[in-house]
Amino acid sequence: MRWAGVIDSVTRTVGGPKGRWPAAPARHRRWLVVAAVAALLVQMAVAMVTTAVEQTPTIDEPVYVGAAVDSLHHHRVRYNPEHPPLGKLIVATGVAFARPHLDAGFTGDQTALGRHVLYEAGNDPWRLMLCARLPMIALTLLFGLVVFASARELTGPVGGTVALALYTFSPDVIAHGSLATLDVPAAGFLLTSVWLLWRARRRPRWHLPLAGVALGAALATKMSMLAAVPVLLLLTVLSVWYARRTHHRTPRDQVRSLGIGVAAAVAMALIAVAVVWATYLLVDPRLRWTPTGPVPAVQGLRGLAVQWLPLPEAYRDGMRIQFGFEQDTWRGFLLGRRYLGSLWYYLPVALLVKTPLGMLALWSAGAVTMLVVPRLRPAAPYVLVPAAVLLLAALDGARNLGVRYAIFLPMFLAVAAAGLMAVRRRWAYGVTLALVLFVAVSSLRTYPYYLPYSNEAFGGPSRTHLRLHDSNVDWGQDLGRLADRLRDRYRGERIWLVYKGSGVPSAYGIHASDPRRAAPDEVRGLLVVSDSSIAQATGRLAALIDGSRPIDEVGHSITIYRR
Repeated sequence: MRWAGVIDSVTRTVGGPKGRWPAAPARHRRWLVVAAVAALLVQMAVAMVTTAVEQTPTIDEPVYVGAAVDSLHHHRVRYNPEHPPLGKLIVATGVAFARPHLDAGFTGDQTALGRHVLYEAGNDPWRLMLCARLPMIALTLLFGLVVFASARELTGPVGGTVALALYTFSPDVIAHGSLATLDVPAAGFLLTSVWLLWRARRRPRWHLPLAGVALGAALATKMSMLAAVPVLLLLTVLSVWYARRTHHRTPRDQVRSLGIGVAAAVAMALIAVAVVWATYLLVDPRLRWTPTGPVPAVQGLRGLAVQWLPLPEAYRDGMRIQFGFEQDTWRGFLLGRRYLGSLWYYLPVALLVKTPLGMLALWSAGAVTMLVVPRLRPAAPYVLVPAAVLLLAALDGARNLGVRYAIFLPMFLAVAAAGLMAVRRRWAYGVTLALVLFVAVSSLRTYPYYLPYSNEAFGGPSRTHLRLHDSNVDWGQDLGRLADRLRDRYRGERIWLVYKGSGVPSAYGIHASDPRRAAPDEVRGLLVVSDSSIAQATGRLAALIDGSRPIDEVGHSITIYRR
């Protein structure tokens, strides 16, 4: 009974005769919805925990874990300033249970800190990484309830279940929600803020402050969420305007409502700013901040914006570092082609490869439905506009490193897909059910290799490395699986390894040499290469690969050759 009450309170909407559920049959339907929600979340939890247990650290995770451990020991904001502290505080809640050791005399940058904490300070890297990932898994599951509640308010319990199914079977959400990284929590906090703004159309006094807190949490997790702030402030005005629509009797009343909406948007912005400050104060009440590395100067409008933002100096320096990254030239790989710089169409193409086909169809149909169906149209600015603005900002980014930069799409567009339930046609229910089942089968087939997922049109997970690289397929996650494979099948053979990741091979029992530092004639035995390194291979490494025969693969992210 307790869980039924929790789900019902989270998902309650205004509707039906006198706003009440009908008698006995509705009670059975409610239990059916509770069972469906529980089953979907349980399967997602199993998928994410399995992934968290089996995968070794990805490229970014050691930095966040190291920063979290440093904040636990020294209560300071020192490492990884390009990202605010909240995500690392969440990681720290799990890491604290592992009681990690950190040498008091450690000196080095954030990359060295992560390596030191995981492999040099006497900690168990498997246990430490699992403890770091579990809070993110719990948060990802909670955001699933937000997706469900958002869609249910628009289209009812069936629509909410459809949206939750798309969310919980999304390979990208499962892959990145099971890591101690920042993409999923930042997007989830933003979706929560948008959901609360929608609810503020009925009860602004209760929901607007909470929306400000959620927005502040998103900004305190990842700075890329700043692009959505103007949209959410406009949505605040819109929600207040709608909430006061019965007061619009004269032009003066309309102006008054507009003024109240603007004041509410300012208040919400102040709450968000206060949350950002609170996260820094929670780490270090004295707000000590001394950059450990160079902070690039930012000129022009960006420089003025950074200078005048009412945020901690560490946050503003982090923004400067992020803008500096955008000035760098990064290597890309798309559809088998290497390139320098960025391509504006990289993310759309990568999403076509990495998103289940049924999900693409439901996203598109749901977005069109929200624009066409009159009773859903008021929700379109809340669901579609923030996602569109964030996507446009991501398209302009200099780093073509993965669809994780658009991880908000599986959240927002899952809600949009539920709009098909508003069509009220039998064929719409049938088509939606068939496509959801297609998504579920596609997702389950890739278990437990969610990170390198690609859909059936592009050959599935085993072919992803031919079209994409980095966090789309090989982010260093399979070092432990490689150790098991070498021990089981290739014991005693000479290993030559080119590994792209943050893990330390020797910590997992892999004793190998770098073939790029030896004469080609000396490289005999097994040549093991991360697929991201294969994608960018030139010169000596490319020649070594061309002269080798592929005999095995690990996790769809590492290829084993024989020479």
